[in-house]
Amino acid sequence: MLDLALLPGDYAICRLPAGSAMPAGFAEAGTSGAVVSVTWTPEEVSILCPADLAPAGAAVETPWRCLRVAGPVQLTLTGVLASIVSPLADARVNIFAFSTFDTDYLLVPAVRLNEALSALSAAGHRVTT
Repeated sequence: MLDLALLPGDYAICRLPAGSAMPAGFAEAGTSGAVVSVTWTPEEVSILCPADLAPAGAAVETPWRCLRVAGPVQLTLTGVLASIVSPLADARVNIFAFSTFDTDYLLVPAVRLNEALSALSAAGHRVTT
């Protein structure tokens, strides 16, 4: 059983072309309590951010809701993300997941939030909303 927190507000999952710089204002967003993740790969720049910060010119998927696993979670633990993803897959709720050094985050489409919360609760997880 895991403790999860539903973060406030809608989130966006965005894609910019490879080599794009970090959009202005993102460093400040992270210090304001919002979750922001920027990942650079040779093929793209992938950004997860509050929906109102979605960068202009990006391909944007919104609205998503973000769940955070109560952490810190030790890097030696196995199956943490699988224990969350499996019940959601069984409920046919699509997800976007990412991890940090301290914990895991999971996004679900806002329109599927109630189904996701029900599936997670049925699997024994506690969700604080």
